Amino acid sequence: MTDTTVDFSPAAAPLAAELLEPALEIIARYPAGRERSALLPLLHLVQTREGFVSPAGVAFCADVLGINKAQVGAVATFYTMYKRKPTGDYLVSVCTNTLCNVMGGQEVYDELVEHLGVGHDETTADGKITLEHAECLAACDYAPVVTVNYDYAIDQATPAGAVELAEQLRRDERPVLPRGARICTLKEMQHQLAGFNDEREGAVADGRPGAPTLRGVTLAQEHGIAVAGFNTDTPITTTKPARDEGAKAVPDGKVQRPAPEKTGPLAKAVTAVKAAVGAVAEKTHRAGDVKDPESRTAEQRNVDAKTPGPGSQQPTPQPENAAEAAGVAKNQPAGDGKPAGDTERPASAPADTTKNSGQGETK
Repeated sequence: MTDTTVDFSPAAAPLAAELLEPALEIIARYPAGRERSALLPLLHLVQTREGFVSPAGVAFCADVLGINKAQVGAVATFYTMYKRKPTGDYLVSVCTNTLCNVMGGQEVYDELVEHLGVGHDETTADGKITLEHAECLAACDYAPVVTVNYDYAIDQATPAGAVELAEQLRRDERPVLPRGARICTLKEMQHQLAGFNDEREGAVADGRPGAPTLRGVTLAQEHGIAVAGFNTDTPITTTKPARDEGAKAVPDGKVQRPAPEKTGPLAKAVTAVKAAVGAVAEKTHRAGDVKDPESRTAEQRNVDAKTPGPGSQQPTPQPENAAEAAGVAKNQPAGDGKPAGDTERPASAPADTTKNSGQGETK
């Protein structure tokens, strides 16, 4: 798509001068006719320059994809990773979901709020840190966790450790993380999320899984637990297994296999029920009654819309004590097919003329 010519609106033109080439590279990843699928990485691309999805960014994405701005805005406002206002260099997220909360995540978040002087989705005055509490950061085995620009920064976090990290970030220090990649700015992270490699020296760290992740494996090794007959040197197959002999080809190219025979008490019971239902269906079909049971029951209860059938009149249970009797007297059961209280007003009932407008006037 390098030869593509796009007529950009005045709002989108400044961004187009910088981002058109990488935008066309992103769009070229998708099949012809499916270019709109590039919207998600394009929005990340916009954030590499703006730090958020600005109105100019919305216009740029709309113009380069040939869609309207409302369609872009609908996507940009749906996902929380697309920011709608300027965001700091470092997005610090604290998980406050169930497990992290129990393990102290809320205390970590509260300490950062107090120390930084900002709340959820707010940015410090120096523009360095935007703080947010996250619903889940997918690291329950390290709870509570803190991420910086979506990379895990603190495992089993404490309030003091979170404050120390925040101060390092405000000094533009980039501490080595316990696992995962090196800390980068939010704009640098958006470049990666748009589908481009991080070219910084040492950007990809030699991260290793931590002890909580390996705990299950460690326990298995300590107690000599292993899958019977499993060979750890068995290679992982990369091709589909051969089709079994019982499979047969059908005209549309699909494979049809005979259903395995089900045995056991439950399977026998299911078979018996299906046989009984089939027998009843066959009998009613021969008698000319092809209505389903629900329709037949409804007609028995209500012959027509105005005449209740005999099945609609159910005996009313009698009160067992004085309090219950008083309650029943005040709340008479509704007629068939009407909600409670939905009764017609007697013709002799006078109109309500005592409603006030709030200042004593009578209407």
